[in-house]
Amino acid sequence: MTIFTLIATFYVLQSRMPAAMRDMEDLISHFVALAGTTRAVTQTQLQSYLMTSLVTFAKTAMIPLLVCIAVASIATMFQTRGLFSTKGFQFKAERISMLKGFKRMFSMRAFVELLKSILKIVILLYVIYSILKNEIFVLPQMMDMSYLGALSKTGAVIMEIIKKACAIFVAVAAADYLYQWQQYEKNLRMTKQEIKDEYKQTEGDPEVKGRIRQIQQERARQRMMQAVPTADVVIRNPTHIAIAIRYDREKDRAPVVVAKGVDSLALRIVAAAEASGVYVTENKPLARAIYDAVPLDAEVPEKFYRALAEVLAYVYSLRKKDTD
Repeated sequence: MTIFTLIATFYVLQSRMPAAMRDMEDLISHFVALAGTTRAVTQTQLQSYLMTSLVTFAKTAMIPLLVCIAVASIATMFQTRGLFSTKGFQFKAERISMLKGFKRMFSMRAFVELLKSILKIVILLYVIYSILKNEIFVLPQMMDMSYLGALSKTGAVIMEIIKKACAIFVAVAAADYLYQWQQYEKNLRMTKQEIKDEYKQTEGDPEVKGRIRQIQQERARQRMMQAVPTADVVIRNPTHIAIAIRYDREKDRAPVVVAKGVDSLALRIVAAAEASGVYVTENKPLARAIYDAVPLDAEVPEKFYRALAEVLAYVYSLRKKDTD
């Protein structure tokens, strides 16, 4: 941004210099003529002279100043992609902290900025040397030139230095821009701890969620075990799977799976059924098929009616014998 602003400012000054010199000559000639003819200056005349000087100065400096402001604004918008924020104007206590200041002074960023400043100074000195070594024998001849000629020659030498220096600085600025953008993107990345914290805030703490799921599963098992005594039959396979089936002709349209489990949970279902007087029977294919196909508290599909009817008929016959 600084390089483009300097280039634009110097080129505007170069293009405006002839007109500015004429305005300054006319103003000086006017005041010199007044000095030779005016014996006393009133306050009104003094104000008029001051206003004339200010107008001439404004005409000379206003255009380069406006160009400088415009180029700086456009370059900043290009560099920040039009981003505007008021956070930079907010007060931060860390800005006046001596400890924070020392950390910034001896940080990697400060070291890189120091190297860049040294590089710019070296480049500028080299450019000045490379140009002046060819002009060193011409400069004494400026004593024989007119004022405007000497001024024009000096301006030409200065512009030559500016052109070469700015051409090199543009390349340096492009590399610096890429570096600054890389650092900006790097600073936007979150650390592993920040990612974990954000995940906890959005998705919840995994440990808490796991504990909640565990509690929910335990309560669901408790409710399921409480429903085992209401079953008509428990079908097992023989110790790996247990299915508790209830069929109430007044409430249920079809047999319902009120409890099911594998391994240790299956043994608990069988034990609860035996303790409650629920009949337990072994049917490996039927137990496996119902366990895989029917969710908990769901009705048994029609394809299992025939096999399940045989089991229930057998259970009902046993109950009838027991009552008799």
